[in-house]
Amino acid sequence: MVPSLASKMTDKIVVLSTCGSEEEAGRLARLLVERHLAACVSIAPRVESIYRWNGAVESSVEWLLLIKSSRPLFDELRAAIEGAHSYEVPEVLALAVVDGAASYLGWLDANLEKGPVTE
Repeated sequence: MVPSLASKMTDKIVVLSTCGSEEEAGRLARLLVERHLAACVSIAPRVESIYRWNGAVESSVEWLLLIKSSRPLFDELRAAIEGAHSYEVPEVLALAVVDGAASYLGWLDANLEKGPVTE
């Protein structure tokens, strides 16, 4: 019998968020890693977002954050983003990581462990 996908699922997540500037993206990324809420944040520069806001279709150039974390840390991570973000409604979407390289998943675990908080 093949194990179900759910039985293989990790507790890791990739959280997506966007920022309106390179400076803000770097500041948020550093804050999340320093607080051990993310093991790594990759910043994809200058993505174009097209969205509806206040009844109108808008477009903006943004910086996309790919935040590697875990489900148990999500509420604290979300609150940190919402508290430090310049947007009225920041994007905070968590995607489940079904599986990954054992060495990378182990590295995530080691770097998500709580240590001294640096602010």
